[in-house]
Amino acid sequence: MKSPPPKTQASNPPDADTELPKLPVWQPLRGPFERWPQLTDLLIALLAFLLTLLMWSRQQAHDVLALQSLWDIAAFQCAFVGCFALLWRRTHPWQVHTVILGASLILELGLPANGIVALAFSLYSLGRYEPNARISLIAVFATLVYVALDMRVLIQPTASGTVAVVLAWVLWHIGRRLRFRGEYLRLLEERAEYLERERNAESERAVAAERTRIAREMHDVVAHQVSLMTVQAGAARTICRNNPVAAGEAMAAVEAAGRHALSEMRHLLGVLRPASDEAKLTPQPDLNDLPALIEKVRQVLARVDYETHGDFAAVPARVALAAYRIIQESLTNVIKHVGAEASVIVNVHLEPGQLAICVHDDGHGAAAQPMGEQHSGGHGIAGMRERVELLGGRLRAGVVDGGGFEVTAQLPTADEEADDTSHGGG
Repeated sequence: MKSPPPKTQASNPPDADTELPKLPVWQPLRGPFERWPQLTDLLIALLAFLLTLLMWSRQQAHDVLALQSLWDIAAFQCAFVGCFALLWRRTHPWQVHTVILGASLILELGLPANGIVALAFSLYSLGRYEPNARISLIAVFATLVYVALDMRVLIQPTASGTVAVVLAWVLWHIGRRLRFRGEYLRLLEERAEYLERERNAESERAVAAERTRIAREMHDVVAHQVSLMTVQAGAARTICRNNPVAAGEAMAAVEAAGRHALSEMRHLLGVLRPASDEAKLTPQPDLNDLPALIEKVRQVLARVDYETHGDFAAVPARVALAAYRIIQESLTNVIKHVGAEASVIVNVHLEPGQLAICVHDDGHGAAAQPMGEQHSGGHGIAGMRERVELLGGRLRAGVVDGGGFEVTAQLPTADEEADDTSHGGG
């Protein structure tokens, strides 16, 4: 289960009865921080605020927390606003970082307190959640300048000042790396889901194509033999009283046609589900089997003329099979729609680069419906047209001047052309 990712590689579709393995779809492990983001941000804001107050209580000679002056109240408010701005750090990362950096600058410029711990969380959030790389770089660069000036790194470099600058950069970089990793894993998940959908669609297309092929083969196998049986059984019923011998021969022909239909159906079902690994399959019919087919049809129709031209030994097997099925279906349509009084001419000519087929009936003995409707029902002509188009050939089926119905087909016999066309159509 088988990329926006590019489309699945152009390979042969899987067999309809083959169960394809299910592609594992990556599922991220969602911890408590991912499950409850708002609660997490609230806890982070409270932690940053408490750590800021704790830092002030230890570092300042003047007790800012006593709130004895307006400056103390202003410092307390800057810490409160800066820390609790972290509640929006996921949705507005650079705006939150700007607020915290501004609060830190205000504290640094005149208020009796140092920076706030929220700046460290803001740097990480800036790298982790800001989609605009340019804005993120500008914001982190401004922060590095602020830290360098606050620690006097440019005037009097110290180990603590250098560590502070490097730590600010590292916090932002860690967030940025985690953002890239999350995007990469998300793309992997989308790719896996896309491949899953493509695999399912390819499997459905393969099943639909296989069902169409089986339906076409079943129609070709059954319709011809059943049509012969129907006509011969009707003739036997008509002459059973006056000519019992002829009626017996007709019923024997019905029996032979039924046995042949069962044999071909058994062969087709054996291909779909072989009884054992040692089961041997009989070959598909080809042009060499046409004389036997014509002889069976002559037992039903009034007249069948069969003309050939050329050596059929060099005709590819797929072309020979398609030609046999087209002629078989055409004769079946004559038996079904025209009747036993019809006369049929079958021409098979091997020409340079193609095999030409023509099956023409005179229309005598047809039912009362118009000639154009006699062959229009069912799936016979549609199946013939599909076979011809798969080989890159042309088929025409319709009423001709002077009465009757004609089926003509041109099938290419060149291996290269047939291969290219069949791959393109299949």
